[in-house]
Order: sequence, then structure tokens, then C-alpha cells
Amino acid sequence: MNLELTEEQAAVRRLAADFTDREIAPHAAAWDRAESVDRAVVGRLGELGFLGLTLPEEYGGSGGDHLAYCLVLEELGRGDSAVRGIVSVSLGLVAKSVHAHGSEEQKREWLPRLCSGEALGCFALTEPGTGSDAAGLTTKAVRDGGDWLISGAKMFITNGTWADVALVFARTGGSDPERAGHRGITAFLVPAGTPGLERRTVHGKLGLRGQPTAELVFDQVRVPESARLGEEGKGFTVAMSALAKGRMSVAAGCVGIARGCLEAAVGYAGQRQQFGVPIASHQLVQELLSDIRVDTDAARLLTWRVADLIDRGQPFATESSIAKLYASEAAVRAANNALQVFGGYGYIDEYPVGKYLRDARVMTLYEGTSQIHKLLIGRALTGVNAF
Repeated sequence: MNLELTEEQAAVRRLAADFTDREIAPHAAAWDRAESVDRAVVGRLGELGFLGLTLPEEYGGSGGDHLAYCLVLEELGRGDSAVRGIVSVSLGLVAKSVHAHGSEEQKREWLPRLCSGEALGCFALTEPGTGSDAAGLTTKAVRDGGDWLISGAKMFITNGTWADVALVFARTGGSDPERAGHRGITAFLVPAGTPGLERRTVHGKLGLRGQPTAELVFDQVRVPESARLGEEGKGFTVAMSALAKGRMSVAAGCVGIARGCLEAAVGYAGQRQQFGVPIASHQLVQELLSDIRVDTDAARLLTWRVADLIDRGQPFATESSIAKLYASEAAVRAANNALQVFGGYGYIDEYPVGKYLRDARVMTLYEGTSQIHKLLIGRALTGVNAF
């Protein structure tokens, strides 16, 4: 196994690192306080090709492999996880789903705009009453002539208030027992300006404050049959295939958080003096730093394994769960350890580690909680469904 990056991958990483250092990291604290990143950053992400990674150039994508995609998300996660989340959702969950399951017309309509940053997408799966039990969603879509009428609500939707198109999952099985659960779910592409769609900003989040998060309410939202993404009744497959890759995106962003924690803690430990010497010379501080380093490297290698499997066309769902589980928990540990190195200064937002901790905490919750991923990994090991 050769873990050395290709020239192209190394160049993409340098580009992402430079962009993060110049245009994201210096503003992360201000965006966090304002509860909004500067929306102009979306256009810059598109200009650099970061919103079209892995997608074909014929649809406006910038090509590249999934390892390059992970490298970019690691750098963005190091700078501000709120920005990483915007990319992960619009590109990783929405644009890639359109490319994998969409009609030629849908690809031509949406992919060039999503890849350029002219448009953003949101992934409307989670509901106020259904999180881990995605197959139990209650949003409904019923036929009305040649159209569909969608009614229901979605919650905690990243990019929800900024998105130009929502990838919405709704129940179309009606009362047919043969189409209950996951068999009765269909995916739709719903333009943001469609009458009957209301978007409400979610305020007061613990972390990822700069990332637009919303509740979406659908009141008889009418969309044509051409808005359906994939086959009727196959929406759950669309959602799960998107999330399998999306978990790799989250893991890559968590590697960025852990690395950011390490760099900040090492720098501070070399400058801060106690008992007449830099605290970096104290063995228990070195232990904290070494734990962060080990977690960062392990999480990165688990994430790269997923990217390699995807690029080689191999099964990767279980490995993606492993990477997401480990990397998200590792990011929390890294942030906790970094805060301990900073001491009281880590508890104020003049320094970055408090934000890293707040941002890391949600990573163990969304796109599958840590407990759900343990169940998925256990089921893969035993062949027994533990739900």
C-alpha cells in the first residue's frame, strides 16, 4: 500500500490549505459569534472547484478522486467546520445524489449551478420526530394529476435557509402495507422558491453556529413528476447511499478539527511558561499532545481507507461507519485535551479550542449517532440486525 499523495492530490491539498489560512481561519471566530459565515465564501469555494470535486467536467464538476475530496474537507474542517458542512451537504449529499440517481435533464439543470456555487443544495431527511429512524419519516407526497403534493416538516437541515434546491424525502406508499417503512419513501428535488415551502432558521446552536441550519415546513408543496429523483419508492436507497459517502465527509472534517487542535495546542504549549519553563516540557502535557496526535493519525488513515475503497469500486459502507465513529469521537477527545493544555485561556473564545470542542460535539450525533454506527458495525460483523 502506497500512502504517498500524487502530485495532483498534493496540489489540491496545498490549494485548500492556502485558501483556509487566508479566507476562512481568520474569520472563524467572528462568523461563529455572528451565527453566519460570509456567504461570499460559497462563490470562492465554487471558483476553486471545491464544490465540484469527484463530479465529471461535462456537468461542471472539477473531477478528482475521493482522497482529494477528503484532503480538502480536512483543511476546511481545520479552519471552520461550518464551512466544511456547507460543502459536505451541497456537494457530498445533494450534487452527488443528483449525479448518481438523476435524469439527464436533472443533471443538466442542477449540477453546473451546484458545482460553481451559484446554487446550494440541502438534504431534507431528518424530521422533528425521526432522526436515527429515518425509515419512519412522516412527510407525505401524494399524487395530484401529473404532480405531487408534499406536506410535512424537516428539522436540523444544513444549508436549509440558503439552499436553492432541497433534496426531500417523503412517504409515497400511502396505506399500502407492502410499501411501509423504507419501501414507501421517494426522493424529490424541490426548488427553494416553490409555494408552500417555509424555511425557519434554527438559532442558539452549541456549535457550527456559522452554518445555516433550518426547519423546513411543507404545506401542500406542488412539484411535477419531473422533480422525482430516482424511482418511486426507492428514496431510502438514495438517502442511504448518500449518507454512506457523507459519513466519510464528516470523518475527514473531524480529522481537520483534531489537527487544528493539535497545531493550536503544540503552539501554545511551546510559548506558555509555568514553573520557569514552557509547559511543553512537562510530561503530562506531552501526554495530552501525544494522545491528540495518535487520534488524528488514526482517524485520517481510517478515512483514507474509505476513499480508497470508493475509488476502487469496492464495498465501503461498514468502513465508512468505522471512520465516522472513530473520527467524531476522536475530534471530541482532541478538543478536550487541547482545552486542557490551554487551561483557563481555552475557555474563552480568544483562542480556537473552545470552538473546536463545540463544533466537534455534534459530529457524534449527525449522519448517524455513535450508537447507531456501533449497531451498524456489529450487524456487519454478526449478520444480525440489532435494531
